Amino acid sequence: MRLLFSSSPHRIPTLFRLARSHRPVCSSPPPPTWRSSNPMAILPESSAAAVIPSEERLATRFWIKYRRESVLSLYSPFALCLASGSLKIDTFRHYIAQDVHFLKAFAHAYELAEDCADDDDAKLAISELRKGILEELKMHNSFVQEWGSDCVNESPVNSATLKYTEFLLATASGKVEGLKAPGKLATPFEKTKIAAYTLGAMTPCMRLYAFLGKEFQKLLEPNEHNHPYKKWIENYSSESFQASAVQTEELLDKLSVPLTGEELNIIEKLYHQAMKLEIEFFYSQPLTQPTIAPLTKQHDPEQDHLMIFSDFDLTCTVVDSSAILAEIAIVTAPKSDQNQPASQIARMSSAELRNTWGLLSTQYTEEYEQCIESILPSEKVEFNYETLHKALEQLSDFEKRANSRVIESGVLKGLNLEDIKRAGQRLILQDGCISFFQKITKNESLNANIHVLSYCWCGDLILTAFSSGGVDVLNIHANEFNYEESISTGEIVWKVQSPIDKIQAFNDILQDCSNERKKLSVYIGDSVGDLLCLVKADIGIVIGSSSSLRKVGSQYGVSFVPLFPGLVKKQKEFGEGRSPSIWKGQSGILYTASSWDDIHAFILGW
Repeated sequence: MRLLFSSSPHRIPTLFRLARSHRPVCSSPPPPTWRSSNPMAILPESSAAAVIPSEERLATRFWIKYRRESVLSLYSPFALCLASGSLKIDTFRHYIAQDVHFLKAFAHAYELAEDCADDDDAKLAISELRKGILEELKMHNSFVQEWGSDCVNESPVNSATLKYTEFLLATASGKVEGLKAPGKLATPFEKTKIAAYTLGAMTPCMRLYAFLGKEFQKLLEPNEHNHPYKKWIENYSSESFQASAVQTEELLDKLSVPLTGEELNIIEKLYHQAMKLEIEFFYSQPLTQPTIAPLTKQHDPEQDHLMIFSDFDLTCTVVDSSAILAEIAIVTAPKSDQNQPASQIARMSSAELRNTWGLLSTQYTEEYEQCIESILPSEKVEFNYETLHKALEQLSDFEKRANSRVIESGVLKGLNLEDIKRAGQRLILQDGCISFFQKITKNESLNANIHVLSYCWCGDLILTAFSSGGVDVLNIHANEFNYEESISTGEIVWKVQSPIDKIQAFNDILQDCSNERKKLSVYIGDSVGDLLCLVKADIGIVIGSSSSLRKVGSQYGVSFVPLFPGLVKKQKEFGEGRSPSIWKGQSGILYTASSWDDIHAFILGW
């Protein structure tokens, strides 16, 4: 009955409780890049960015808004191999050659932007940024000399690099929708817009490389000396490059101050387009080595069967479904003094429902926490699936008793199926959830199935929530209301109401699947109720931050590994041939993801 109530001390339920969101909180802007390893001139104190709160700054807002694009770049096969140190040198040389072409365009774009700026401080800042790019080109040349070959001339510009450079130079030349050509600009102010637009197209590149450099740097061992790309990582994670990225963002903020809302929208479109071109640039790098991501890359639809399992409440949704059903019951219930037709199912008044629901919620929360404490071993134990299964049998008994109290209370009597479906259509799902499932269901050649395993009391709510998002090809395993002429009787047909029910359904689905194909199972969940399925799947991914899940899992020997660092480690082992079975269930290792974007990038890629 976790759907109705809280399953952790951080999810104390109230009547219309909103679940805490899984949306990642973006910390301070990510680290800077190799786009220059020299400290940059700092904008004067009069800079607009100096007086604008960071959360309101244009560049910061765009970076947070387009986090998905940065995640897709981070999880690209090229980035994973580079971070792990297993990237083949020929691929890196090709990348350096493409980057040289790009940096030359970057330097020219800065030159054009400087010419358009009418503020001396802005001109100086752009000039310093351009000098940094020229210094970086010198560093690239030193790499080329070390290799003893001219990889730049040997590697022609590929289509992804060409698309990015043409976009950048077109923007810097004023070829932006709604603007005249630079030679025909009527006023100096129109020229300054081009400088702002150009920075809008360049800033995301600086910030993205800064982000990647820092993410990779976190994974370097303190005394690691044999990582072949350590110099690359140190350059992009250095304080000097960080300063460069920050300065570029501050300059964009400064140049954007006098612009109208429509013009700021143009900058946002340019920023977003640049982020998408960065993704294409990273995924275009030719790899001659096997990679563990995207997961579907190594998937052979003719021989393999990809099985995607997911919980629903607070894994896919922002609000717990039981809170939705309770709200429907209370809002549609008769008032205290209202007579009910004899032909209708007798219902409590809205005031009685509100009070009863509150009492049920309080009792559930208190007893749930007591149950969790009672199943924890006094000391941490080594992971053992059977031991964990035995412990969660007690939680399953508790869930069933709590559900019985709900049925006996009568709070679910009289709900109209049409009201439930309307609520499902308006149900807010986690960012990226629908697009992930859409991409799988629309790719018929992928040979993948999606199964939703949920404690939700009403499968119709789940079905409507997904179908309203354009996802119809789902297998939903949940409970169902009992209806009389579309009106709930208050009884429920129970199918999945406990951790034991979930793992039984999970095992049955795998058992029913054809044995002629090699199966790979992925389970995505957020709570203790998902724990058995998470550890039984070949790949278990935890989304969210349930304290009770981590507490129970940790005490029973389960390890929680952040997804990207875990993949980098796997890629390193994969490259060294030390992992004959890349993914293996019941290992006691679960991967944690901060959002559905991370899951999408890992499983499906771009």
